[in-house]
Amino acid sequence: MDQKVLFKVHMPKSVDKPLLEVLHSGFIGQGSKVDEFEEQLAQYFGNDKVLTLNSGTSGLHLALRLANVGYGDEVITTAMTCTATNMPILAAGAKIVWADVDPMTGLISPESIEAKITDKTKAIIMVHFGGIPCDIESINQIAKQHNIKTIEDGAHAMGSEYQGKKIGNHSDFVMFSLQAIKHITTVDGGLLLCKDQKDYERGKLLRWYGIDRDAKRKEFRCEEDVLEYGYKFHMNDICATIGIEQLKHVDEIIDGHINNQRYYDRALRGIKGVKIIEKPEVSKSSSWLYTLHIEKRDLFSTWMSEQGVMTSRVHERNDKHTTFAESLCELPGVDIFNATQVSIPVGWWISEADRECIVDKIQEFSDQYLA
Repeated sequence: MDQKVLFKVHMPKSVDKPLLEVLHSGFIGQGSKVDEFEEQLAQYFGNDKVLTLNSGTSGLHLALRLANVGYGDEVITTAMTCTATNMPILAAGAKIVWADVDPMTGLISPESIEAKITDKTKAIIMVHFGGIPCDIESINQIAKQHNIKTIEDGAHAMGSEYQGKKIGNHSDFVMFSLQAIKHITTVDGGLLLCKDQKDYERGKLLRWYGIDRDAKRKEFRCEEDVLEYGYKFHMNDICATIGIEQLKHVDEIIDGHINNQRYYDRALRGIKGVKIIEKPEVSKSSSWLYTLHIEKRDLFSTWMSEQGVMTSRVHERNDKHTTFAESLCELPGVDIFNATQVSIPVGWWISEADRECIVDKIQEFSDQYLA
């Protein structure tokens, strides 16, 4: 039996011709292809304040800078995520404050966020784990009451929706990842969507050293006055060319994930020792991951691997890492979620026969070990 994998890179053959044209065009930096990609992304998300970047991590770093987070400030975030979510907080010189999560969904808890706010809190980061949107409205209401900026980590959530709108339209800043195994990839890359025009304009400067690339210049490559320091976070035309071609397939890719998710939601319901994560009615998950809870999780993962099905927790809880030791605290929701959560293959490459086989194997494990 072929192994059923958790992740697979989507790369259409149709990218070959336009990519070769750009490679040999004599211009491979940030140029017209980046502009074209951003215009298409603006149409896709329904938000014209889109910044293409070299990674999703850079997007979070830039969002924190635009939120004016610095030394001595606090950022409330979740430990149940990729370390890439939280490293930029340390890079900004701020302190991480862990909020707890819902023990079933793994999503950051608005109640826990509110309890952790102090006069040093400058921003809140929420992570749409697996593609399931957080309770964005409640979190933004809390943030507004305390004059705090909100940042959505949408690395898993390309195409997810909340209250009838695509993720990318609800908070001060929303990051997406275009890394290799995400819904669509530009080989590596990321996006930052802004709500406020001034944040967008400032972000456009800061992603390239603070230089205004649109300003008229007296001499080639000699910039005008730079007002504040910035970064080398921009995207190039090579990655953008891949992104333009990938966008032609984004709906079919996400539909493939969602169709498999809906099948699992039906087929796994009622299997002894297995709990599915109920999706909130107010949102739609693009299902980058299909996470479930299962008794004897570690035995399950080993057994499924032997059956040719890859499983994983995908992310280690961040509060276990020494680099975050200063922020250690009790997180009972994370304890419960992380004890039994595991993800099974759900992507566009999983066929009807594959998903039926995976469900059969889960049922077989339940019958053998959980009866």
